[in-house]
Amino acid sequence: MDLEFSKQVSELLANWNKGDLEAREALMPLVYDELRKLAASQLRRERNDHTLQPTALVHEVYLRLAEQKNVHWQDKSHFFGVTAQLMRRILVDHARGHLADKRGSGLPKVALNEAIVMSREQPAELLALDESLTRLADTDPQQSKIVELRIFAGLTIEQTAEVLRISPATVKRDWNLAKAWLMREISRAASS
Repeated sequence: MDLEFSKQVSELLANWNKGDLEAREALMPLVYDELRKLAASQLRRERNDHTLQPTALVHEVYLRLAEQKNVHWQDKSHFFGVTAQLMRRILVDHARGHLADKRGSGLPKVALNEAIVMSREQPAELLALDESLTRLADTDPQQSKIVELRIFAGLTIEQTAEVLRISPATVKRDWNLAKAWLMREISRAASS
């Protein structure tokens, strides 16, 4: 994301903060391609029969962004952080609905691989990850944010560092610690 893009997004967010709904409407076309890439990246990690498409995920994110009343947008980084949280919530809600349709499917044992990729067959893995990630946020909010941005927004180490305004080395260290913590928590939950 280049400097001019960042400046435009930050200006529109500042105007949106002031109640300018035209700024909100101008923001979406500007960030649409970036959001669609993030959504497509995220959905590639989902099961093959996933009914959400990248465009639908972006539109759902937009609808939820438009409902945000008490958010004071700080800048582009804050915006994409909130967007990652919204994508996570939408995908988790969708997975819960899919499991509810299967009635009684329960939560199977979950393995967390190197990239913490959600299973293509079992949305329960996404739910287990979400629950563990919520617990991680209580323990270490920064690690939780890093996982959220890496998994749900599909950001690289460098992009995550930029969004959180920390060094790439810190992101790498916290990413590795968070993955280990999440693997342990998910394994513990699956065995109980």
